Amino acid sequence: MDLRRVLVALGLATILAIVVTFSISHVLRKNRGTAGSVVQLVVAARDLPAGTALTADDVKLADWPAGSIPSGSFSKVDNVVKRPLIYPLGEREPILERNLAAQGSGLGLAAKIPPGMRATSVRSNEVVGVAGFLYPGSRVDVLATFAPSGSVNPATQTILQNVEVLTAGEKIEPDPEGKPQTVNVVTLLVDAEDSQKLLLASTQGTIQFVLRNSADEKTPPVVPTSLSQLMSGSMPVQPHPAGGAVKRQLPTSGVTDAYGIEIVRGNQRTMQTF
Repeated sequence: MDLRRVLVALGLATILAIVVTFSISHVLRKNRGTAGSVVQLVVAARDLPAGTALTADDVKLADWPAGSIPSGSFSKVDNVVKRPLIYPLGEREPILERNLAAQGSGLGLAAKIPPGMRATSVRSNEVVGVAGFLYPGSRVDVLATFAPSGSVNPATQTILQNVEVLTAGEKIEPDPEGKPQTVNVVTLLVDAEDSQKLLLASTQGTIQFVLRNSADEKTPPVVPTSLSQLMSGSMPVQPHPAGGAVKRQLPTSGVTDAYGIEIVRGNQRTMQTF
């Protein structure tokens, strides 16, 4: 009886081992087959700058592992021809949907403007622009300094925060070596309402850009700073002219018609009452 149980157990174990071995072998063969197969994707035929309207000569089909196809890729050249590039691509880099603007959206800078946004240019000078370290793709805050209507006390206000720089001068791509550059015009990517704020501020005073970390997306409220806030302490006392006299009415303390004359001679002051 015990021998029969042992034989049955051994038989079941053998069958289970065969099933497990067959399953693992099937999965391994399938994975090897997938890893070894390739598909053809549309890639850049050479280095392509942003704003390029793709032609058939700019792209080509290249073999790509079937198990690692990037999302948004293309398998037909006709699907990318005549569409402008939003971002630059390197040679043999796959063309992805997120790299392309819609067909007919324009060339150059126009292709980099998302729907609903505006490219607004502001004239600057050699100082404005964070000492030259302002590149396409930088993130900045925009500050305006002006005197409010009816006031002689100028103030500085942060009017826009976390704004993307589209172009610095005529360049729409940053310098690959990161060299500082002096620019006269900076183009910012803003919506229609912020575009109005920016242009109004540029006509009312001076514009200054403040460079910020691109990973910092916080936009806390900022109150304006006026000139009077920069002056600490009390206003200085105006000195009396040497040898001058100031008429001052003294506390009467019950005495009527009491007056005094304060006479200033250099650093000496004397008071005469009558």
